[in-house]
Amino acid sequence: MTDTALPFDPSDPVALTAALIRCPSVTPEEGGALVLLETVLSGAGFTCTRVDRGGVPNLFARWGDKGHARSFGFNGHTDVVPVGNPADWSCDPFGAEIRDGRIWGRGAADMKSGVAAFAAAAMDFVRDTPPDGAVILTITGDEEGVGTDGTLALLDWMVANDEAMSHCLVGEPTCPAEMGEMIKIGRRGSMTANFTARGVQGHSAYPHRARNPVAAMARLMDRLASHDLDQGTAHFDASTLALTTIDTGNLANNVIPAACRGTVNIRYNDLHTGASLSDWLSAEAAKVQAETGVIFTVEFYQAGDSFLTPPGRLSDLVAAAVQAETNRTPELSTSGGTSDARFIKDHCPVVEFGLVGKTMHQVDEHVELAHIHQLKSIYSRILRDYFA
Repeated sequence: MTDTALPFDPSDPVALTAALIRCPSVTPEEGGALVLLETVLSGAGFTCTRVDRGGVPNLFARWGDKGHARSFGFNGHTDVVPVGNPADWSCDPFGAEIRDGRIWGRGAADMKSGVAAFAAAAMDFVRDTPPDGAVILTITGDEEGVGTDGTLALLDWMVANDEAMSHCLVGEPTCPAEMGEMIKIGRRGSMTANFTARGVQGHSAYPHRARNPVAAMARLMDRLASHDLDQGTAHFDASTLALTTIDTGNLANNVIPAACRGTVNIRYNDLHTGASLSDWLSAEAAKVQAETGVIFTVEFYQAGDSFLTPPGRLSDLVAAAVQAETNRTPELSTSGGTSDARFIKDHCPVVEFGLVGKTMHQVDEHVELAHIHQLKSIYSRILRDYFA
């Protein structure tokens, strides 16, 4: 398909990736990326709706009538993380330079190439073999941010407008080093706990006249970091707790400060919930408070509980397409951080498959051109097999 209104062929996933990279869509800026996709998809017969909420840009696109018994969905994001110092890059971070068989730029891996691949696959599929069903694309501009008005806004809008996906594939990078290595069938939960310890300030030469919140915080952090949460489960690795900061802002070496702050981040499996871990963290803080007299308060940020799409029809479909196109049998994994699949799993069965993600969020982010074409072929096969 060639749209003469565009300076490139949108069915070429590399050309579409390049056009998207040139859109400076650093969260929360739309940068022209969703405007471009709306133009491309509308030209291919998709009904497109902007579902912006809270200043966050989102795009819903559907080919086929609403209410079909079968509807296959893709989900992705066009927002990217900041580039850092542009001088550290060997190229323009938004230049989409092609060299050495790769395309370079912010979002090349995470995940404008994935969006381009599934958009190109979907456009070719509905043109060449119009299915008895609907193909839906949900694309957000707020995956790298807090996410409250991104994919969640799209899902809320879908419910309110009687739109639904029967199954969904998230196009995030999932392969550690080689194409076809890994499909994500779930994700660990993620939560952050911010502790504040309040004591009594005093002179470091007279510690008995103060109540040291630093010592109390160190005691608590050591207990938390030394605790084994579990040994893992059938589909999940062992949960992890990382101490990420202890801070007082104290610049005087002869002053015991009045307050100290500490933060931990937990990535957890299906043996835990955010609520159960919050109860445990609060109880440990209460113990140290009782031992030291230092007052602890804690604030929790919950990114999402763990979830699993059990191996079955959807993962088999994706795995078969990956194997056919890469000659590699993918591992079914729940490793890594969080993704918007944590929201979609409440709407329909969801798995994730995408490119090699070694350079995502790095300086000189890039992906191989051959991998982008291969990803489009995998997504095309998934659509053909799903609607066969």
